[in-house]
Amino acid sequence: MVKAALEPEWEAVFEPNSYGFRPGRSCWDAIEAIYNNVRYKQKYVLDADIKGCFDNINHQALLQKLTGNAQIRQVVKFWLKAGIMEGLEFTPTEAGTPQGGVISPLLANIALHGMEEEIKKGYPKDRNVEKPIVIRYADDFVILHSDREVVEKSAKRVEVWLENMGLHLNQKKTRITHTHTPYEGNVGFDFLGFHVQQYPVGKTHAVKNTNGKSLGFKAIIAPSKESVKRHLEETGKRIRELRGASQEKLIRELNPVIRGWSNYYRTAASSDTYALCDHILYQQLLSWAKYRHSKKGIGWVISKYWPGVKEHRDWTFKNHDAELRRHRKTPIVRPYAKVKGNASPYDGNLLYWSQRLKSHPMTRQKVGMLLQKQQGKCRWCELTFRDGDKIEVDHLDGNHDNNQRSNLMAIHRHCHDERHSPRETWVYAAGINNK
Repeated sequence: MVKAALEPEWEAVFEPNSYGFRPGRSCWDAIEAIYNNVRYKQKYVLDADIKGCFDNINHQALLQKLTGNAQIRQVVKFWLKAGIMEGLEFTPTEAGTPQGGVISPLLANIALHGMEEEIKKGYPKDRNVEKPIVIRYADDFVILHSDREVVEKSAKRVEVWLENMGLHLNQKKTRITHTHTPYEGNVGFDFLGFHVQQYPVGKTHAVKNTNGKSLGFKAIIAPSKESVKRHLEETGKRIRELRGASQEKLIRELNPVIRGWSNYYRTAASSDTYALCDHILYQQLLSWAKYRHSKKGIGWVISKYWPGVKEHRDWTFKNHDAELRRHRKTPIVRPYAKVKGNASPYDGNLLYWSQRLKSHPMTRQKVGMLLQKQQGKCRWCELTFRDGDKIEVDHLDGNHDNNQRSNLMAIHRHCHDERHSPRETWVYAAGINNK
């Protein structure tokens, strides 16, 4: 209840380049905001991280920002001071927000609200004057500007501002780098598992300025090396743990891992990375197969676990019951439509949010077409879909084998349950409910 009361109020004032743990915003929006800012101009970057953000927020400074309802402020104060009970041992909480709490991310965003304004303070509102750009996702943020001195000055200003909230930068994870040329041995930067860098390319591939002049580079955002390493370590670990399991069980264990990781990076330049992951995963699976059949030749092993190789050159790890998902099967979604400025699901612009669902990377193609056909409305309750709604596809005639577009409709999950409840099914069949 407290979160439901606080969130709409703060969503109306939160800074436009804050993306973490906010409704209707995601890590993809933060990455696309970075891409838009480095696409046409080389820039210095402060890649920063706040040390122990959730553990060290100053309670008094946070409560001073909650100037609304006094009762809500009092409840939040009790939560912050409640302490932690482990067995019979009680530990008081003098700073920080409760870990794992539903409201913790919101309180952290409230605590960090104002950072962007502080950094831009003193710069004229003239659009022709370049101001430092701050893009924040929870406690990770970057500051971008073409002048190194401006970035260094902004870093000092952030440190002073954070001290008032009881926070400090993590010096081990904070550094200044450049998007195109090496600076102090570094070039490009990692953010939210993505690597951002401008690469020198020829005239045919380089971006051009407004005058049509080639800039000699192209900004590319791809999965970071560290993220790829962790992912392949995870698949390798699961494969080793399932050495004695059947092929079908191994496939069912790996598919969710591959699908989730690939979907996360589908808005970036990930095609080459997907191909690399598929190649290394093949080596891991081949090792698994050879271990199971140590006395068989490599040709026999491949024909058993990759049966499509001989006839169709299909290197899919499968059997008659299951098929391993390949990274390359995940389509790249470019360009990704970043959320507009200060837009929020609470702003009343339901048309914008329903249309945004159509092009969302996690929206299936079938659902996207139905949303367009239904003008963003649920066919059952006729209310406009909003970001975060659970959308399901239902068959008008109840025949699941009839998948023609004219027989499908997109409805809320709860509307789906309501429609197929015993009473609603009878009413619908009788023609009383003419939806």
